[in-house]
Amino acid sequence: MEFIQKKRGVKQTFTLRDDHFNFAYEDKSGSGDIDLNYVDLPQKSSVSIEQNEWLRNVGLLWIALGVAQIGWAIFNDLSLSGKGFWLMVGMACVLWAHFSKTRYSVFRTERGNVLVMQNKQHQQIVETLHARRKAQLLDWYGDVNPDNELENEIRKFQWLVEQDVMTQAESEQKIAQAQLLHNSQYESTETKLN
Repeated sequence: MEFIQKKRGVKQTFTLRDDHFNFAYEDKSGSGDIDLNYVDLPQKSSVSIEQNEWLRNVGLLWIALGVAQIGWAIFNDLSLSGKGFWLMVGMACVLWAHFSKTRYSVFRTERGNVLVMQNKQHQQIVETLHARRKAQLLDWYGDVNPDNELENEIRKFQWLVEQDVMTQAESEQKIAQAQLLHNSQYESTETKLN
């Protein structure tokens, strides 16, 4: 499965495979990609806003110039004809800068940041990545490991509840299985010693 996001010279590609995904990006300053397991994607994200600060600032300057020009004309009882040009140009620049903003959800990982543009595909991409993350966590850590200490197994299943991978009831059931397995192993060890 593949998702491609594009906006003004920025292209991001999410290539989803069974056990990992690739995030590739390309913009005016360069390109790159990273491969990540789904479990490496954090649950929480931050928001980053990319905008043209220069265009906004120039627009604000031209608005100020236009207002000053109109104010000067009114103060000196001059004609207002053509005095609103810089005001209109400034407003157009500020509006262009405002509507050309790009918002990203940023997932910070050890290998790099995964940015998801907040557009019509955003929710589908994030939900798909989180669903695969949960499935991979459950696949990797969802079963009782007889080689682990009981305390580690209990912490593991409590952590899976915190990660929203299993319910509290499912966790308690797995903990009970781990305790039963641990007790049966302990009893068989005692029997062998006697």
